[in-house]
Amino acid sequence: MKEGVGEKSYAKNSFYQKTVLSKAKPFIEETIVQLYCKTFPQCLTIADLGCSSGPNSLFIISEILKAINAVCPKLGRSPPEFQVFLNDLPENDFNTVFKSTPHFYEKFTSDNGQEFGPCFVAGVPGSFYNRLFPTKTLDFVHSSCGLHWLSQVPQGIDNNKGNVYLARTSPSNVYEAYSEQFNRDFSVFLSMRSKEMIVGGCMVITVIGRRNLDLPSKDYRYYLEVFSKTLRDMVSEGLIEEAKLNSFNLPYYTPSIKEVQTIIQSEGSFVLDRVETFDNDWDTSEDYVNRDFVHDKIKSGELVAKGLRAVVEHIFVSHFGDSALEDLFCRYAKDVGEILAKERPQTTTLVICMTKN
Repeated sequence: MKEGVGEKSYAKNSFYQKTVLSKAKPFIEETIVQLYCKTFPQCLTIADLGCSSGPNSLFIISEILKAINAVCPKLGRSPPEFQVFLNDLPENDFNTVFKSTPHFYEKFTSDNGQEFGPCFVAGVPGSFYNRLFPTKTLDFVHSSCGLHWLSQVPQGIDNNKGNVYLARTSPSNVYEAYSEQFNRDFSVFLSMRSKEMIVGGCMVITVIGRRNLDLPSKDYRYYLEVFSKTLRDMVSEGLIEEAKLNSFNLPYYTPSIKEVQTIIQSEGSFVLDRVETFDNDWDTSEDYVNRDFVHDKIKSGELVAKGLRAVVEHIFVSHFGDSALEDLFCRYAKDVGEILAKERPQTTTLVICMTKN
């Protein structure tokens, strides 16, 4: 993700992710409260995997602590201590996260009182496709908007030319390769967490996905088809090398509910308690009440483009260089704006709640 707190940073352009967290919050709170009421740990150990940086990094942790604080008096119990681990890749902007902790602690005390807690926050750099924690140390694991990012680009998709991801024009083998890579990665993720979590511990994962096995044109795949179209336009004008585009694919996959259910059952470490779904507009800052398109296509297109840029800029620059970066996202903003002025495409989010066997 784009580091820092500048105008193009992830911290300033993660409205979509905040909307996802807010909509998933009731399911996360319900799960953590049920876990607490069953186990009453002296110290509740929580891991947030793929925390990124910016205001979202500690948002859901704050909500979890509020939920526990609300239930303790009702049960006549003293509140537990909290150990919170924030995980992301070593390249993540942990400095920005750590700089926000004084305000987090101050607000924590103000909202919950001096007698609640204490809470200890630590950073854990590393891929969540590897082991991150000692055996049987975690009570609760949360991950939002992370597991649709694969450990690598699937192999054998050299024929996905002109696309940066799955598209309606992608050959069938490309679909299969992406699905198989997600299957391997998600299975590994579950296996690693099963070793780190206590028996009866809970995990809630929020992932951009699909309701059905079909790949509808209005899901996040379509979002990236527009990105591919913008890049192809730049190739046709000689601004980007065609060979560079043909060799570029994002390590990204939006799984269906059925795929997720099948992998969890096959891997066997967790019981699937529930799967919830909800939809989000591409431009989550817009109020779409009683209309099917945006009024300000320029503003909306720019907001969507900034959100995508904050996520993929480093990947793009490492492959294409930075000479076409500004032009690309200006064009992409216009292409997205034209679509949002005519229709209301949405993405689907899956909230997956599990219990460790």
